[in-house]
This record gives sequence, structure tokens and C-alpha cells, in this order.
Amino acid sequence: SWSCWVRWKEQPVLGGHISSPGCSFLSLSSRFNWSELTPLGLWGRTLGLQTENSQFLLEGMPFRIFGGSMHYFRVPREYWEDRMLKMKACGLNTLTTYVPWNLHERERGKFDFSENLDLEAFLSLAAKNGLWVILRPGPYICSEWDLGGLPSWLLQDPEMQLRTTYKGFTEAVDAYFDHLMRVVVPLQASTAPWLHRWYKKGGPIIAVQVENEYGSYAKDPNYMTYVKMALLKRGIVELLMTSDNKNGLSFGLVEGALATVNFQKLEPGIFKYLDTVQRDQPKMVMEYWTGWFDNWGGPHYVFDADEMVTTVASILKTGASINLYMFHGGTNFGFMNGALEANEYKSDVTSYDYDAVLTEAGDYTSKFFKLRQLFSVIIGHPLPLPPLIESKASYGAILLHQYISLWDVLPSLLQPMKSEFPVNMENVHLNDSTGQSFGYVLYETVISGGGQLHTRNHIRDRAQVFVNTVYVGELDYKTVELFIPEGQGFRQLKLLVENRGRVNYGLALNEQRKGLIGDVFLNKTPLRNFKIYSLEMKPAFMESLQQVSGWSSVPDHSVGPAFFRGKLWIEQQPQDTFLKLQGWEKGVVFVNGQNLGRYWKIGPQETLYLPGPWLKKGDNEIVIFEERTAGRIIQSVDIPYLGRTQYVN
Repeated sequence: SWSCWVRWKEQPVLGGHISSPGCSFLSLSSRFNWSELTPLGLWGRTLGLQTENSQFLLEGMPFRIFGGSMHYFRVPREYWEDRMLKMKACGLNTLTTYVPWNLHERERGKFDFSENLDLEAFLSLAAKNGLWVILRPGPYICSEWDLGGLPSWLLQDPEMQLRTTYKGFTEAVDAYFDHLMRVVVPLQASTAPWLHRWYKKGGPIIAVQVENEYGSYAKDPNYMTYVKMALLKRGIVELLMTSDNKNGLSFGLVEGALATVNFQKLEPGIFKYLDTVQRDQPKMVMEYWTGWFDNWGGPHYVFDADEMVTTVASILKTGASINLYMFHGGTNFGFMNGALEANEYKSDVTSYDYDAVLTEAGDYTSKFFKLRQLFSVIIGHPLPLPPLIESKASYGAILLHQYISLWDVLPSLLQPMKSEFPVNMENVHLNDSTGQSFGYVLYETVISGGGQLHTRNHIRDRAQVFVNTVYVGELDYKTVELFIPEGQGFRQLKLLVENRGRVNYGLALNEQRKGLIGDVFLNKTPLRNFKIYSLEMKPAFMESLQQVSGWSSVPDHSVGPAFFRGKLWIEQQPQDTFLKLQGWEKGVVFVNGQNLGRYWKIGPQETLYLPGPWLKKGDNEIVIFEERTAGRIIQSVDIPYLGRTQYVN
């Protein structure tokens, strides 16, 4: 219990061992110095992480994993090291990260491991800062990330069966792993003799996870063996692990991999149940959920710090190892947020603050200091001092002084695809036939009258409807009908459809195509002969947008869909700030070409995180795509506001 470790921390260290009767989790011996068990300190060793008699051994020495999750793709590269130093200062010895396939291979056959996706640099930096790594390469990662990290171009195949041994899926995984493992294999802690010819020894990776929470999916009994062999054949020699919640634990196993468990509340008997699945193996909580994620239209979830630390202490009392998910959540920059679909579709917000140990901007929380106190007592040697936090800036009001309507942008920047039938986003002819992954799609057709427009639930996920350029209404999962007013002659019917984020968890992954996924009917007649415009809003498009003619002063009352722009002038060294969009309705913000993510007045999130490294001295260009009701200014503030809070039950 919490009171047990508080009483114990006053006990003396006897005979070189930390002891406390009645507090078994504190019988952790000081017979080895934790500070020496670091990637650089053990460079060139060969044993790596092993299991023996229900404990972990690292290079033959007893080892407990005190881990924390942070994702390199959710944190600006300039801040990676700061977050790692804060991990060390908290008392952690291991970093865990997912690897997002849909960022590393945005287009089929084109791989990107550069800049903020430089996985080798990230892992090497972890080693430099004394952190071991548990790598979670998927191919599926969940993580409240679009389609659980799987690239949407997989869904071009109408027969696709994700997370199975379906040939179309495994061929794509094999091609991806061929590239990914060239980065990963040399950074393993121990390298097999047969690999010495190609790779020098030494790296921070002590374990690799096989897929992710497959027990909650479990559609193919051969799939986990396939993923395991895909890793082994490409040179993975470290300890393999699986990760599941209690209900999925027995369905996510694969021979030769250590099963670990995920939870937030420590249920009585959970570790005994783990023993029935695998005997005489060390216990590990791969995901101890330190908080929770938020959905648009809901509250900002928080998890009580004292309850969290009490549970962590109870887990450690059992002798188990632990990974804090999340230690630092970061941000779902761009259009990368995931979604849930249980009773209804709910998309995740841009912030991945998660009420984690560090905030979205990397600042300390009470959870950090409570955990640091707990871990310092257990480890038994002084921890590094916590790094100073970066101050935040309030740059004040920013005027958006120019705008251009989407309708004025179309002729000069976008060439439509023509199709008799609706085409879903993934099958639009773009990106070397890879299709469109994110953003918006505009479907335009000609009608000769009005009447009842019915979607038959074929809109994914939300559409604004216009006749010519006049707004008529919205369609989504709940609103599937809309009356179109009568008019004279032929008119253009436009449907601007937003992909709000693909579901990342559950059994509906194969149904995550976006845009119009089937016919839409006007008076029971299916619409035909579309012009289809892709609005991915990639950097090249945003750069071209700045050069297009037609920008004008913002009128007193302006409505979208339209782009608005203004400038933020910074005199001194830029600092982190937060953009508040009070008076704006729904859209996306770009700063110096960087997509900060979505905003929506329904909340809970009211500010967008703007990292200082993405700013510069002098003029900073801000562009907002507003779907409907625009304001005139936005505010740069030094404190985030993530919405009304609700405690996680």
C-alpha cells in the first residue's frame, strides 16, 4: 500500500540491501548499481535482456524495468532530449515507443526516416541519455492514432483484411519491415553472432513487442506467428513481448514471447491470472495508463495523481516491472488523430496531453514529483536533478487580415478527378496511385431541382452541403437526410467531406474508408457524374496557396469554407505558446507551413500547442482553414486550456 512505502522509506539500508518486513516490493536489492546498467555503460555486451526464475536479467544481473512511453512522432525533434532527461530525473531506466507505419510509408514504396521521423537518431539519443528501449514496431500500434498506424492505402484493396495473414496485407508488411528493420537491428543491445558480419554490437533496444493488443482483435490464429517470424527473419534477437488487456491476454499470446498486461486499475488476481497464462516468468505491466485521451464533444479526462502513485506502488510491491503509458503524450499534429467506434463514432482531439506525467508541452505535473519520490526510494541512489522547464510566451492578439474563399482557390490550385460514381478518399487517383489519406474531399455534381438528399449512411465522416456556393446544411453519422431547396435551371451540388480520423481500436478497422463510400441519393435517385477535388493540405499545397491571387481583406462578417492568414511578429528567441481560437468554429491551423491540428468549438480542447522551435524571429505566417464561422483574431497565450475536467472512473 501507499502507507507501507511511506513507512518503509524511513527504514535504514541493512547489509547493502533495502529491506522492509511486510513490504515485499521493497526487497529490491542494491547488490548492483542501477546507474551502471545503461546502454553506454554496457556497450558491446552480448546477453541482453533475459528471463530467469520469474525475474529479468540484464547482462546476467537482476533488473527491473521502470519504463515510460513517449512517441518521437508526437514530440518536436528539438525536444526529444529534454523529455528523456526528465525521464531519467523521474527515476526511469527504459523508454518505450511505437513506430507509425503510416508516417514512415505515407505512399506505397516511399519510405521516410528523416527529420522528426529519424528513428535511428531518436533511439541513439535514448542510449546517450542512459535509457534502454522497448520498441513497439507494430505493424499495428493503436495509440489513438489514425487507423492504429496502418497506412490508409491498404484499404484501396476492396478485399483487404487488416491484421491477418491475407496476402495483400502480409506483402505490404514484409516490404515495410524490410526497410524498418535495417534501422532497428543495429540498435539492439545484443547482436547474434550471425549478424556480426553486417552490424557492430551495441544499442539501447532490449525488447521488441510483437504487434499490439492482438487479443482484442484475434481474427486470424496464424497472424501473431507470422509477425513474430517477420521480426526474427530480419535479425531481431532481443526478448520478444506481447501486450494485452486482461480480457485479451490469452488470445494474444504467441510462443516465444513474454506476455505483458495493460490496465489502469489493479484488479485483485490479475498477476495470478497472468501466471495461469505463462508460469515462472517475470511480471510486467506494459501499459499502466497514467491518464486517458479525449474525444471531441466530451470532457477532458484526468486521473487522480495520488490514486495513480498508490497503484504504481502496489504494482511494484508484487515485484512486477512497469511502463507508464504515457510518461509524455505530446500532440496529434496534423490530421493524425484516431477515433473510437463503439456505440457511436467519436474522433480524438488534437492534444495527446493524456493527463500524463509530463504535460503536452513537456512541463512537470504533480504526478512527476510523486513518482520521482517513489522511484528514488526504491532505486536507492540519488536521481539526476530535474531539468529546468522552458518558459511559455503570450504573444497576444494576432489579426487575420486576409482571406480567400475555397471556391476561389479551386480553379487555380486543384485539378479535379472526374468519375461517374462516388469514389472514396483512398481510391482517388493521387500520389502515384496511393490515393488520399487525410484532410477533405470535395464532391461536385449538377442537379436540376431540389428535394430530399439522403446519404444512406455513406458519408465518412462529416459533410457540409452547398448549392452553388450557398450553405444548406451538414450531414454525418446521425444526420443522414437534408432538404435541398428548389431552384431554376441546373445548379451545382457540392459536398465538402472531412475525414475526422480513422478508428484505431476494435473490430471495424477494415471499414475505415473515408469520403463518400457509396451512393448518395436525391429524391431516391443516385447522384452521378462527379468532379472530385482532393484537399489534403500538404506542405506543397499550402505553399502554393500563399502565392495564389485573390486574397482580400477580411470583411466584417465572413464565412467559410475559406482560408485566413495573418502574421505573428516575434522580437526575441521564440518560445512555446498556445493558440486560442475563441470565435472560430471548426478547422485547421498552419504556422510556417506546420499543421498544428484541428480545432472545434464543441471542445473540450480550446487551445492548440505551438512549439517554439516551429517559430522564428520576425514574421511568422499563420493560415487557418475555417469550415464555417470565422473570427477576426486569435490569441497567443502562455497557458493551455484543454476543457472542463472529468475524473476517469
